[in-house]
Amino acid sequence: MAGKVYLIGAGPGDPDLLTVRAAKLLQAAEVVVHDRLVSPEIMALIPAPARRIAVGKAAGLHSVPQDRINALLVELALEGQTVIRLKGGDPLIFGRGSEEAEELAAAGISYAYVPGITAAQGVSASTGVPLTHRGLATGVRYVTGHRARDAVLDLAWDSLADPDTTLVVYMGAANMAEIAARLIAAGMPVDLPILAVAHATTPREVRMPSTLAQIGADLARAPMEAPVLFIIGRVAGLYDTAALPLPRELRAPQLRVVGNG
Repeated sequence: MAGKVYLIGAGPGDPDLLTVRAAKLLQAAEVVVHDRLVSPEIMALIPAPARRIAVGKAAGLHSVPQDRINALLVELALEGQTVIRLKGGDPLIFGRGSEEAEELAAAGISYAYVPGITAAQGVSASTGVPLTHRGLATGVRYVTGHRARDAVLDLAWDSLADPDTTLVVYMGAANMAEIAARLIAAGMPVDLPILAVAHATTPREVRMPSTLAQIGADLARAPMEAPVLFIIGRVAGLYDTAALPLPRELRAPQLRVVGNG
């Protein structure tokens, strides 16, 4: 009999932020197909006997094409194994979980989604910057800062350039200078605050407060290692580099803030 595939969201990185269901499934894993950006703290929860298969992607470098990942999940399930497909964040927010599920369904393989805390929520909680705030933002939009196969970044710039909406950009580090320039050209103020955060919720977390006009130069001067998420909007102006709200004492010695001065 074919096995079952669990499409699991690993959350933003802190293992304490895994759902109870995700943690239980990981601890009983037989084979884990995991992304590059799953944190080492979460990888450490996988039992030693479990087989681990890395299928991570990086900007400009796709070590395992998505079609091959889809086929791999089917192959492993047809061997009768219970397969954990482990993704950073949530499998249904820029995680390609639905693409993999379509392939599994077409092959008659049983699967289930296990949601994870998406990076935007993790960054918001870790830094103390809300995604919505009365008088500053009446809504929030999640957008990708990278197109598949490095295609042209043809986002709806006029629609995105809404100062009343917080814009959260995933996978945008390589294109942030262009994204900022496009938003400014569409009418967003040059001094609109941005908060860039790498490795959110982990001991390696790095924060960079900036503005639309400055973010490209700041990233060129101090590149941030993926995963990086950008909160763009008036709410980012609430970030207080003096207060540095830290949810766990563990992070205090390692936390770095990259200024824009």
